[in-house]
Amino acid sequence: MEKKVGIIGAGISGLLACKYTLSKGYTPVVFESQGGAGGVWINTFQTTKLQTPKSYFQFSDFPWPSSVKEDTPDHSQVLDYVQSYARHFNLVRHIKFNSRVVGIEFEGAADEELQAWELWGGNGEPFGPEGKWRITVENTQTLSTKVHLVDFVILCIGRFSDVPNIPVFPPGKGPEVFQGNVIHSMDYSAMDFQTAAQFIKGKRTTIVGNSKSGLDIAMEAATANGVEYPCRMLYKTNRWSLPDFQPWGIPLAYLYFNRFSELLVHKPGEGFLLSLLASILSPVRWVFSRIVESHIKRKLSLDKFGMVPEHSFFKEISSCLITIMPEGFYDSVEKGSIILNKLSTSEFSFCKEGILVDDENAVLETDQVILATGFKGDEKLKDMFVSSVFKDCIFGSSTASLPLYRQCIHPRIPQLAVIGFSESFSNLFTSEMRCRWVMELLDGTFKLPSIKEMEKDAEKWDKYMKRYSKENYRRSCIAALQIWYCDQLCKDMEINPKRKQGFLAELFQPYAPLDYPPTS
Repeated sequence: MEKKVGIIGAGISGLLACKYTLSKGYTPVVFESQGGAGGVWINTFQTTKLQTPKSYFQFSDFPWPSSVKEDTPDHSQVLDYVQSYARHFNLVRHIKFNSRVVGIEFEGAADEELQAWELWGGNGEPFGPEGKWRITVENTQTLSTKVHLVDFVILCIGRFSDVPNIPVFPPGKGPEVFQGNVIHSMDYSAMDFQTAAQFIKGKRTTIVGNSKSGLDIAMEAATANGVEYPCRMLYKTNRWSLPDFQPWGIPLAYLYFNRFSELLVHKPGEGFLLSLLASILSPVRWVFSRIVESHIKRKLSLDKFGMVPEHSFFKEISSCLITIMPEGFYDSVEKGSIILNKLSTSEFSFCKEGILVDDENAVLETDQVILATGFKGDEKLKDMFVSSVFKDCIFGSSTASLPLYRQCIHPRIPQLAVIGFSESFSNLFTSEMRCRWVMELLDGTFKLPSIKEMEKDAEKWDKYMKRYSKENYRRSCIAALQIWYCDQLCKDMEINPKRKQGFLAELFQPYAPLDYPPTS
């Protein structure tokens, strides 16, 4: 009997899910709210570039074209590559564009019965004998709605779009009292390049936040206006932004993306010997971090600008907060076209003329404000569900990372997987591995453990994330343990996790997408 898989989102994870669903003989139906495939790469800033070397951001069976020479291609090259993948594997015919999912609702067991199950789905199987998902979809052009019934759902909605993280202000101290414009970086990226250029031209722009989007917008404003209308950047934490991927001539991958580097880290579910080894080798981890930090400080003159972070580079990479510093950024700071303001507290507010900082004793006059304050990815995930029980399940505790087994399956939500929420150094790489894993699960290659065992495993990963990511644990970052994580997926799929030739190569050579070619 035909099994229908509903895939929500036609970004990179959604396209991968569609491709691997087809490879197992299931029928995919992909719902995409935008008019094209590509996810976050459809709406970008003009200066946006790939944040990882392209050798790590590529499909295992679809290499970059030889015409792309750059190590970090720009947004148009990335989008063309992703959409070429969709065309090459004939995925577009399975996508319903301009189709926004309003909500998903499980039809089958009652909530009380679901919570009493000991095995996922009641019987440990990916497809229930009676369970179906109702996906309510709104056509964004006609505003009409339609309900689709599917046997399995894969949520590929990402975490960096749609639901902006807007700071909350006391009454009378928010954007409503400011005489200028206040927008989120999401609104800026939604503008076409000409409109965006006009928006910042000839205006004093203040950026709140020093994430990658904040850095890019600041550079665009500085390039457009120079010192006549300087761009001000408000931020609360200094970051280790990379000038390149070759600290002191050593490829970053040899420090952080091979098996030896992962021996330096305590791992979820590790045994006594691995734990002892991680403790003994922890000074090496410190040395690696110092190598990268000294390179960044030297290349970007961080001491000169008072921008040296208090935390380690290892914490930055363990939190998936690594960014590439836009070329010429600190030159613009030195010239005065970018002004850096570190907040003494995380609090700020608005007044008629601009922004109040430092307990409201200082007024920073500005013409407009762009909030580069990120997104609420967990809220976006939660809002997919109609059931309040599932809303609470998927969100989990606010004091823990999302409780997903293998970063894909919620133990108490049947016939559903989440792809692309947990972060890594290359989200394309891990999304492809997860899609392969989910399809082997659907195909019966392996069975999931009991609900309690899956919850215990998720707790171990939560402990790991809190240990190394600290306050950023909700980002569910696995970057520092990407190989260890893929090993677990491979073992489940009955694939040899050792992908190199020889002991030394296995220990020291970096792992990348092409090490995991599809088995068929």
